[in-house]
Amino acid sequence: MRIAIVAESFLPQMNGVTHSVLRVLDHLRERGDEVLVLAPSGEGAGAVFPQHETVSGARVVRLPAVPVAGYPNVRIAFGAVPKVRRILRAFQPDVVHLASPFELGWRAVRAASQLGIPTVAVYQTEVPGYAARYGVPFLENWAWQRVEAIHLLADRTLAPSTFALNQLRGRGIPGVELWRRGVDTARFTPAKRDAAWRASVAGRTPEGAPVAVIGYVGRLAAEKQVEDLRVLADLPGTRLVVVGDGPLRAQLEAQLPGAHFTGFKGGEDLARIVASFDLFVHPGEFETFCQTIQEAMASGVPVVATGRGGPLDLVQNSKTGWLYSPGDLAQLRSYAQDLLGDDAKRAAFAEAAWRSVQGRSWRAICAQLIGHYEDVIARAAVPAR
Repeated sequence: MRIAIVAESFLPQMNGVTHSVLRVLDHLRERGDEVLVLAPSGEGAGAVFPQHETVSGARVVRLPAVPVAGYPNVRIAFGAVPKVRRILRAFQPDVVHLASPFELGWRAVRAASQLGIPTVAVYQTEVPGYAARYGVPFLENWAWQRVEAIHLLADRTLAPSTFALNQLRGRGIPGVELWRRGVDTARFTPAKRDAAWRASVAGRTPEGAPVAVIGYVGRLAAEKQVEDLRVLADLPGTRLVVVGDGPLRAQLEAQLPGAHFTGFKGGEDLARIVASFDLFVHPGEFETFCQTIQEAMASGVPVVATGRGGPLDLVQNSKTGWLYSPGDLAQLRSYAQDLLGDDAKRAAFAEAAWRSVQGRSWRAICAQLIGHYEDVIARAAVPAR
């Protein structure tokens, strides 16, 4: 196939959208497909555009972009629909994949529609929910109108969790299907637990017992609600470790003075750190999936997460972890104490968490995606009656 992937965010920014696009690119390269990626640039309008590069065998065309206020690493591409249409017409894709579409995706879905190219829109970011977290709640309705317009025009929408699927269907969007995310169980595994790293970060209690490590992995941004972890900061015999970077890092370091901040970690460093946690926590309420939960579970680490969005599908209460009611920080603390205070229970949850994600390979997940591509292409080829 010839596939155009329009990515709302892409390298060098690493997040859930970029991660899943990279895994898809790896799969398409193995298949021998020809792929074009359309993505925001890290440079402004003064640069020469379009810019071209290659990632995982795919040609990447960059469009000029501007940074989001207060979050300079996040950039929004600009350029009218005709420019996107010219790029797509020149490439002549069989299908256009819209990765977390919002601004660039809105232009791309219209351009593809005008050219008669079928589209698969992958819903990955609950942008409207971010409005209140960023202090602009009056934009929430507008953001939902944009999301609805994109997915109503797309030929198929893929949602990563049942929560997201029901959310979109409830807003009248047809053709929504479930498409989850894979996890690399060779990279994320309990075998990478690192006693030396644990000792360097957490050490031992005055009584000589190992200090339990409570870990979080993700962006340090408003929508992740990392500040809620303050309720865990004074748990006896524990050390809070925060992995990631973002615009709120300095603020969070002030709010969580006893926590260890590692900055951004990837590759084997990330796998080793996650496997070294005793408990993984995620307080964000706007996760459409939450890939880091899967990675923690693959590493044999039980999870405490908020009971909204993607975590509802990933965490089995009283088996692989606990889901607390959104905003109930006392419950978050209680669930963390429950697992940290009972070694046998935590070990049983860890084993169940590890087992629950086995078999969720990216190869299988991407094969499902190819099936969606083929279906919308076949439907587009059927003449209208």
